[in-house]
Amino acid sequence: MIASNDTIKAMRAPPFEVTPAALEALSAIERLIGRLEGLQAPRPQPKLRKANRIRTVHGSVGIEGNALSVAQITAVLDGKRVLGLRREILEVKNAIAAYELAPQLKPNSCKDLLEAHAVLMRGLLPDAGRFRGGAVGVLRGGRVAHVAPPAGRVEALVTNLLRWVRASPMPLLVKAMVGHYELVFIHPFTDGNGRVARLWQHVALLKESAAFEFVPVESIIRDRQAEYYAAIGRSNKLGKSTPFLEFSLQALKDALEELMTALRPEPQTAKLRLQSAHEAFGSKWFTRADYLRLHKLVSTATASRDLRQGSDANILKKRGDRRLAQYRFR
Repeated sequence: MIASNDTIKAMRAPPFEVTPAALEALSAIERLIGRLEGLQAPRPQPKLRKANRIRTVHGSVGIEGNALSVAQITAVLDGKRVLGLRREILEVKNAIAAYELAPQLKPNSCKDLLEAHAVLMRGLLPDAGRFRGGAVGVLRGGRVAHVAPPAGRVEALVTNLLRWVRASPMPLLVKAMVGHYELVFIHPFTDGNGRVARLWQHVALLKESAAFEFVPVESIIRDRQAEYYAAIGRSNKLGKSTPFLEFSLQALKDALEELMTALRPEPQTAKLRLQSAHEAFGSKWFTRADYLRLHKLVSTATASRDLRQGSDANILKKRGDRRLAQYRFR
């Protein structure tokens, strides 16, 4: 649905600039997503999916001081008993449930945002899923780092932000990062604001590409926690989210590159490709075209060399010549 001009005029766009550094990272991210979506098997294997979900949860709750290890979070995900603080175990269970729910949520829905917070903070906060009713400040290093807007403005600020997410022609990747910062700035809840902001960035990224389900950007942020808070601090001081946008796009790019490395297939030899073909074709006759359809990333010249090697080694029986040639495993 395209927003009307009246809607666009009525909303207030968050202040930020798309700098050359942000544009460079944005272009790299779009190229990486294209490569990821173009893989022969675009969805990672279940083990990698599970590992990245665990890293996502570990990263997001770890930023808030949760001390559970990756091994403990893995055990929680597997339904095993874990020794640890009750609150920390509940934080992890809630985060797992919230990230499982993420594909069903809409990044421009206030109702969905409240539902996400309710899931994240269930059993941890009396007013989980409701906007705060009082003043809050953010303490860092024993001092007040940020005083959030008055409670009476929270609903209007969040509504305006989500309206901008829906109506702005800005790339969704940019809106995901700016929305993350703005939710941290508004601090709409009494607690859990950082967690819900990171989850909401994830929700928005999923609308850009389903491949983001497997990108543990929260883990990268946790590893760069000091930079994360410094980017928020610089943005607060400037009165615009530009530094945070640059930091977040770079973190996302690095997370994508890490995932691409994990998904990169091991180098294949002619022997391995022929073994795969033997499993696929059995004792049936097949052509070079059939072989190329099986090995989509192989060139015609490489396929011809593989088949010639198979024939020379007496692994393949050949009949016909050139493009009309047919092969069968002995």
